[in-house]
Amino acid sequence: MDQVDVLAKAMGARWRLMVYIAAYGPARPEELAGLRRPDVDLANCGVWVRRAEPELNTGRRAPGETKSEAGKRFIVLPRFMAGDLKTHMYLYAEQNPDGLLFVGERGAPFRRTTFGRKWKKARKAAGLPETFTFYDLRHTGHTLSTQSGATLKDTMVRAGQSSEKAAMIYQHSNLERQREVAAGIDARVRSLRAKAAEQASGTDLARER
Repeated sequence: MDQVDVLAKAMGARWRLMVYIAAYGPARPEELAGLRRPDVDLANCGVWVRRAEPELNTGRRAPGETKSEAGKRFIVLPRFMAGDLKTHMYLYAEQNPDGLLFVGERGAPFRRTTFGRKWKKARKAAGLPETFTFYDLRHTGHTLSTQSGATLKDTMVRAGQSSEKAAMIYQHSNLERQREVAAGIDARVRSLRAKAAEQASGTDLARER
């Protein structure tokens, strides 16, 4: 999980939240591009995914439906992200009532080219291979959900995935259950961060001796 933190830090304050939602939501890039101010629920620390805005080859965004009906969902985020969510809304989101959550320094919707350059530098800073894409952050979310006790259905609901067969076999995952999964992810990330900080502190002490 320390690599996610390194990526988020290296991407800069404006894009930090995007990395965290992609990893700990998880959410697809085109879903993140479509998030707007009304989609953010600060009280419940989460975001509503209602649309997707993939980027065309022309560079323009194409607002439309999510990949499937399952893609329309409320993602309960880990509580440690509450501060990031509030700060981002205040400093970086478009300020009009229906403004985009993620925009560039000049206020325009983010572009693959500009974002891609930042991503490559951040990926290098995190020591990740060139084959690691932004989309791969979703796998982190899947893994954390599973490690936090989520069922396959829980994980599918969080990720906005659909499968008729799985829906028939696995239990229904309601909002309360999603809160439990998010709480589990929150606890696990906090624990891993604490261990990393402890190890770093031990290394510093050893060097001083």
